[in-house]
Amino acid sequence: MSSMSDHLFDVVIRNVRIEEDGALVDIAVHHGVIAVIEPNFRCDAISDFDGEGSFAFGGFVDTHVHLDKACILDRCSICEGTLAEAVRETARAKPGFTEEDVYERAARVVEKAIAHGTVRMRTFVEIDPRAGFRSFEAIKRIKADYSFAIDIEICAFAQDGLTNEPETLTMLDAALADGADLIGGCPYTDPNPEAHIARIFELAVKHDAAVDFHLDFSLDPNKTDLPAVIAATKRHGWQGRVSIGHVTNLSALPEASVIEIAKNLSEAGIALAVLPATDLFLNGRGHDHLVPRGVAPAHILAAHGVVTSIATNNVLNPFTPYGDASLIRMANLYANVAQLARDAEISGVFDMVARSAACQLGVPHGLAVGKEATIILIDTAGPKAAVREIGRVVAGWKGGRQSFHNGHPQIHKPR
Repeated sequence: MSSMSDHLFDVVIRNVRIEEDGALVDIAVHHGVIAVIEPNFRCDAISDFDGEGSFAFGGFVDTHVHLDKACILDRCSICEGTLAEAVRETARAKPGFTEEDVYERAARVVEKAIAHGTVRMRTFVEIDPRAGFRSFEAIKRIKADYSFAIDIEICAFAQDGLTNEPETLTMLDAALADGADLIGGCPYTDPNPEAHIARIFELAVKHDAAVDFHLDFSLDPNKTDLPAVIAATKRHGWQGRVSIGHVTNLSALPEASVIEIAKNLSEAGIALAVLPATDLFLNGRGHDHLVPRGVAPAHILAAHGVVTSIATNNVLNPFTPYGDASLIRMANLYANVAQLARDAEISGVFDMVARSAACQLGVPHGLAVGKEATIILIDTAGPKAAVREIGRVVAGWKGGRQSFHNGHPQIHKPR
C-alpha cells in the first residue's frame, strides 16, 4: 500500500474495528470510495476522524417504514389499540394531509433515522382517493433532499384495498410511471384478497417493479393469504423481488410448521420484514393475561434460508404510538421478545438490520476496498455488543462525505 501514501485522501477514519473485538484499523477514503483498510496507515488527508475504538460497518437499512403517516398522534384517537382502529383512524386523517404537512413530518423521522445510523430505507406511501398524490409528491422531495445521507425507496401502497376502490389501481399505475420504485399491497384490508394480490402483480409486471405486501396481520394461522402470494410469485417468475411484512400469525404456529413455511418462502425467494413495535402493540388485544407477543420468529425463518429483516414500520401514530427510527433499538427489542441469548443469535439479529436487510432490498452492503465509502460508527466493540447494549451511534459518512456526528459523551466528575 505504500504507493497510496502519495494520495491526498478525502478523509481517514482512524482507530476503528470492523469485526467483533477486532484489531484497530484506519479506513482511508479517496474520491468517495474506500481506498485503504489497514492499521496505522500513514497518509495526508483533508480530514482525520478518530473513531476511538468504535465499530465501523456499512450502516443500518430500514426495509419497512411509513413516512407519510408518521407523527399524527395529535389528530387521531386510540381507544381500542387494534389494527382495525389504526386503519380507520389513519383513513380519517388522510384527507387532511397536505404536501407540506407530510414533508415536515417525514423530515422529522428521516433526520432521526440518519442520526441513528440508517443509510437506506424503503418507505410505503399511501396513494388513494383520500390521500391523492400529495403524500407521494412530498416523499419524492424528501428522497431528493436527503440523498446526501440516505437512499430512500418509494413503495406506492394500497393500504385500504383495491377491488373496493378501483380508482386506487389507476393512481398506483400513474405513480409507478412517475417515480415510485415498487408496488405494495395489503390483501387483508380488501374484500377480495386474492384479486388484490393478482392486481398488484399485474402492475408489478407492467412496470417491471418489485412487490412488497403487508400480510397476515392476525394471530389466526388458518386465515392466510401467504399461499396466494407464493403461488403468484412463482407464476410470474418474481423470485427475489417479493417481500412480505408482519405475517404475525406465524407466531401462533409450532416451530415445525414455521420451518415448513420457511422452506416454501425460501424456495419462492420471498423475503420477510418483522416489525416488533407495531406487532407487539396491536396484537393480542383480546387477552387480559399471558398476552401473545404476535411477532413472527424471524430467527427461525432465517436459519432455514429466508432473507429476513427487522424494521421500524410506524412512528408516533395509531399503529405505533411511540418510536424514534432507531434500528439498533428495534433489534434489541426483537432479541428480548424472541428470548435470544447465544452469540450466533445476537449476530443474526444485527444482520437483520444491516446486511440481510440490504439483501432484501437488493443493494450492496459492507466495508471493503473499492466499495462506496458509506460508513457508520457505533460506540461498541462490535455487532453483538451493539445489539445487547443498544449501542450509541457516533457518526456517519455517505460517499466519503460526513453526514452527521452525534459527538462523544462526557462525564463530569466532581473535583
